[in-house]
Amino acid sequence: MKHELAEMPLDDDIGPDRATDSVPAPASLIPPLARTAVLLDIDGTLLDFAPTPREVWVPPELATTLKQLHERTGGALALVSGRSLNDIDLIFAPDVFPAIGGHGAEMRLQPDSEAVAAHAPPLDKELKRRLAAIAKLSPGILLEDKGYSLALHYRLAPQAEKAIYEAVSLIRAELPTAPIEVLPGKSVCEIKHSGFTKATGVRELMTHAPFKGRRPFFIGDDVTDETVFAIMPDYDGLAFSVGRHATGVAGHFEAPRDVRQFLADLLDGDRDISLT
Repeated sequence: MKHELAEMPLDDDIGPDRATDSVPAPASLIPPLARTAVLLDIDGTLLDFAPTPREVWVPPELATTLKQLHERTGGALALVSGRSLNDIDLIFAPDVFPAIGGHGAEMRLQPDSEAVAAHAPPLDKELKRRLAAIAKLSPGILLEDKGYSLALHYRLAPQAEKAIYEAVSLIRAELPTAPIEVLPGKSVCEIKHSGFTKATGVRELMTHAPFKGRRPFFIGDDVTDETVFAIMPDYDGLAFSVGRHATGVAGHFEAPRDVRQFLADLLDGDRDISLT
């Protein structure tokens, strides 16, 4: 089985400021799944982007891979996303997985457990109202209210990108003490309450069984994933980026299809992997 991965040197001089071009074969990199925690971003990492957030598609083989990884890791597989837990569940239905949602605002440790809020306050209603009005700049802007954050998607209106960020900057200038953070993403501008990130969610997750004491690896594609990239060394873990060369990662994948193949190979124990 071939997929687009490339080899990196497995030495001790790879510092957090050195981005590599490659990911070795799974068997040479990842410890036995019984000692591993698998942490995965969703959009742009596991799933290909779609015109709108609701149109993403979960390939059946990916659903099978995730279920088997969840079983083989003893439950230590979690999806780490900016999406809400409810949205994650709708996408992967009928399957349910442990997850961190809302950029660290929500967490679920087991598929059948209740979601736990990570001490993350929702956005102020008046602030949210003002931000939501930005969607009127163009009919192609899609507004997504996640409770803990608000996202302005402009994949269908790429010409509106500059106007969106200018409008957000103006609101921030008028409310300099508002505890908010702007997260630029791939054709999306997201605004959330400051004080929590995907990294704070992962840190909390790693204090609970079955994740505690395991060596994690995290795969993500966007700027919002960089906070998790940065903390992987704290757990003797590894981070990989998708579609770009990110700082502080052990390597990168070209596209979500390569991530899906990599995860399948972890299960298969495939040793015949072509490196480029």
